[in-house]
Amino acid sequence: MQFNEIKTFDQKTHGSLFDNLIKFAIAPRPICFASTIDKNGKVNLSPFSYFNFMSHNPPICVFSPLTRMRDGKDKHTLENIREVPEVVINIVNYNMVQQQSLASTEYAKEIDEFDKSGFTAIPSQHIKPPRVAESPVQLECRVKEIITIQEGGGTGNLVLAEVICMHIQGNLLNEHDQMDQAALDLVARLGGDWYCRVTKDNLFEVPKPLRKLGIGVDQLPEAVRNSSILTGNQLGLLANIEAIPELGTEIKEDEHVNSLLSMWQNDETQLNNELQRYAAKLLDENEVEKAWQVLLIN
Repeated sequence: MQFNEIKTFDQKTHGSLFDNLIKFAIAPRPICFASTIDKNGKVNLSPFSYFNFMSHNPPICVFSPLTRMRDGKDKHTLENIREVPEVVINIVNYNMVQQQSLASTEYAKEIDEFDKSGFTAIPSQHIKPPRVAESPVQLECRVKEIITIQEGGGTGNLVLAEVICMHIQGNLLNEHDQMDQAALDLVARLGGDWYCRVTKDNLFEVPKPLRKLGIGVDQLPEAVRNSSILTGNQLGLLANIEAIPELGTEIKEDEHVNSLLSMWQNDETQLNNELQRYAAKLLDENEVEKAWQVLLIN
């Protein structure tokens, strides 16, 4: 595999450039669309892209409202959960992404972002903040802890929110209550003004590693491991087996294999390259067993 030239950016030296570039690099980031309420019953709705799911037992989401750069003060979401430690995390999909963005505007505290963004507030079952009816999945959470990383503008405040109840739009579930990943139509935050959309066309599956140990890339045959044709992803697929298989007889009935063997019978190097190209095609089609058989021929 060939490597591109690397440029290095030090956080202290490059400052704002570093801050901008890292948001492009650590992406896509799911969006925590948080509805909160203060002690007087005033609701706030705001999105945060520093967010993810961090624990199964208990189920914990973590998101980070940054303090304001200009004055170091807490944002309304953070003020609210300090007073009422509850939050609804409303998952954002493509149908609501523009309205979600509008809700990120820093309106005055007395302004209702539900009204401004055109969303519908509906009561939660266990906590005080309302849910966003348009959201495909709504997570009712109790805040376990708030960790302020340091003082000053732009610092993160890690909100550890335990999910106690989840609401899912019924059209996203099959008869066995399994989620239709494509139907969710999720969006995620990238760098700058960029977002991405998770559609059926750009979904793909990666087989989980074996419960028993895969052989690993280091145990692949040298000609395969050091191939200039096979990619790292393709080597990873080949290495996720318990043992290198034996060469079977069925592969010799493959017309393309036979044509390669005939065409390059006097050029072993070229034959090896062509077989690897064929194996690479099979791996891209997730035909791992057949790809192994092609590679074992030579």
